[in-house]
Amino acid sequence: MKHLTLWVFLIIFIVTGCSESPPPAAKKTVTDLKRFRLDTLEGVLTRSGVEVDKKISSDGNGSLRITAKTPMVVRLFELKDIPIENARLVYQAKLRTEKVTGKVYLEMWCHFPEKGDFFSRGMQSPLTGTTNWVTEEIPFLIRKGDKPDLIKLNLVIDGKGKVWIDDIRLIKGVL
Repeated sequence: MKHLTLWVFLIIFIVTGCSESPPPAAKKTVTDLKRFRLDTLEGVLTRSGVEVDKKISSDGNGSLRITAKTPMVVRLFELKDIPIENARLVYQAKLRTEKVTGKVYLEMWCHFPEKGDFFSRGMQSPLTGTTNWVTEEIPFLIRKGDKPDLIKLNLVIDGKGKVWIDDIRLIKGVL
């Protein structure tokens, strides 16, 4: 009987402990810092091999199609003085590939005054071959007191083939 009472108490404790919602401070929040829909070339830095494709798009409004004949880094956007500190910065985009030999992944560079340049790359889940639209993202943890003055968003094609990119988002999340 003693063991049965202990088991009942333990089950009640587990059920009630797991069913409570977290306190408001523990809930994760995210904020869009910047969004690029990519239905124009406005602001895109690399223009060679890059064009707007109005027919193939994740949102129906157009995307950027990159035709890589050799490995290349597509410099997409540079953002200055983004208000972020003590947060998780996420570079997110929708990608599609066709007959890609090699790897395709996102790359983000952050420059910090007096410290230099640091990067994050999506090497853990690169795309290759032919794929339909997938959402890729890479994080960058920014500590308290560190404020980047320049953020560079790139797409790396380490091979050749066609790549579409659409709906780029720069997101601020909690650490």
